[in-house]
Amino acid sequence: MASLQEIIRKHALKNAADHGKAMPSKIIGKVVAEYPAAKSDMKEVARLVAQEAEKVNMLSLQQIQQELSKFEFKAKEEEKKKELALPFAIEGQVVTRFPPEPSGYPHIGHAKAAWLDFECARKYSGKMILRFDDTNPEKESQEFVDAIKEGLAWLGIKWDKESYTSDYMPALYDYADRLLAAKAAYICTCSQEAIKKSRESKTACGCRSRTIEENRQLFEKMKEGFFDEGQAIMRFAGDMSSENTVMRDPTLFRIVKKLHYRQKDKYCCWPSYDFSVSILDSLEGVTHAMRTKEYELRNELYFAILDALSLRKPQLIEFARLEIKNAPVSKRLILPLVQEGKVDGFSDPRLPTLAGLRRRGIVPEAIREFVLEFGLSKVESQPGYEKLFWLNRKFLDRKAQRRFFVPDPVLLEIENVSPRGVAIKNHPNIDLGSRSLIVGSRFYISGEDAKALQPGEVFRLKDLYNVQLVQKESNKLIATFKEETGEVEKKIQWVPFEGAVSCIVQKPGALFDDEGNFRQDSLQEQSGFCEPSCIELPQGAIVQFERYGYCRLDQKSRSHLTFIYSC
Repeated sequence: MASLQEIIRKHALKNAADHGKAMPSKIIGKVVAEYPAAKSDMKEVARLVAQEAEKVNMLSLQQIQQELSKFEFKAKEEEKKKELALPFAIEGQVVTRFPPEPSGYPHIGHAKAAWLDFECARKYSGKMILRFDDTNPEKESQEFVDAIKEGLAWLGIKWDKESYTSDYMPALYDYADRLLAAKAAYICTCSQEAIKKSRESKTACGCRSRTIEENRQLFEKMKEGFFDEGQAIMRFAGDMSSENTVMRDPTLFRIVKKLHYRQKDKYCCWPSYDFSVSILDSLEGVTHAMRTKEYELRNELYFAILDALSLRKPQLIEFARLEIKNAPVSKRLILPLVQEGKVDGFSDPRLPTLAGLRRRGIVPEAIREFVLEFGLSKVESQPGYEKLFWLNRKFLDRKAQRRFFVPDPVLLEIENVSPRGVAIKNHPNIDLGSRSLIVGSRFYISGEDAKALQPGEVFRLKDLYNVQLVQKESNKLIATFKEETGEVEKKIQWVPFEGAVSCIVQKPGALFDDEGNFRQDSLQEQSGFCEPSCIELPQGAIVQFERYGYCRLDQKSRSHLTFIYSC
């Protein structure tokens, strides 16, 4: 059996790999579960765990992963619970659907829902339908349809069928007529205020007593455009005494006289989501309809509509909605930010939209792993970005080339050196080639490093040579070449003066504070110089500025670059 110290080390490494940082409170329980004898002295165990966590947190991601590979872990119950198991699923027959409304750009919450639909279908060798729930002409557009499709394709999600609810309008009208014929629905011409009062008082609407023929005639008038918006609706004949307010004769059809992005002016009588989603799930062969648990109260109506029409009923699967702390995923919050110019469109790197995350340099693999960790759990949470950034670094570490960048630069002049060429690896551990730099006697180093240096101090220009600081002037440092006589502790990042490229790094922060107020300083900029080879990078390239972070090239010209800090 492994020693207590080995077990603590193992779980500290695993916790750091999973969460970006080893947290003692998350480690102790796992240690005790594997080493029950530790219960005899929990105070000492807590001390050892805290000590080991501190050591692990000083390691690089690569060091953690390398050491972690030596340990074995038993399958955990909580991991089993996160498996995407569907009830009553039959291999090869599972059909899921992702039904976004094309009224905004897709965000990380959409990514979670889409990945769950896609992965569940794939697990059972089934199919996934991408269905656009486009029955609200006031908010929807082809721009948003394209953005959703582009976002899903970027994530790597492949759908087997693409459909549009608005294309099913004739069939939906037919099913509405069937409800009227069965007295399971009626046309209501009451005012919105009267409807609200009757629902609150659990009082049946007088319109409910209309005959089948009267209702059918009124429905025809609704479809023909006889009524103005708000003058007539079709309501489900539910239960006005129900404690579930959803069942108090909800709206099934309403009048909207706006041009539809796809159907133009062909229709003015549009179905509600509750009506269309239940029918299309049945018609399109969906076996497992997954949606966020905020719809739980609407499940009763979903099945009531299908029962009234004698249609096949899918399995409804609920999961928790994904929200990010201090980052808006709601269209209600994102749209005003765009319209008021507080953010740079829907692709602003501070937004949790897929376009924003992509522009920030977050890779699809990181998003997939991040959202699927929540599984089909109904437990509500509002995580921060920390774990997503940690995962992103893990994926970028393997493929991002390294480059030199110095923020807030200060000039450094070296005496007694002649120009030379130097070859620097593009990655310290993976063969991604190398680049050549020509260096003279002048360099830029960061203002922070310059401030910390003292005359007489010996330091190393990283991957180059050692120098000794001679003098600090107001606008530059003067140093002299120093023969290498051993390891030098302090290593300084640099950029050659000749060919240095001016650049700005934009650093996105949280859009809102803890009170929900917009943060004016949520996007900050840091100027500096990067090495000459950066001008050759294609727009969109993600590099690691050594000792700074991963950054994505957002804009470029011949003499200036703008990067966005990723993580």
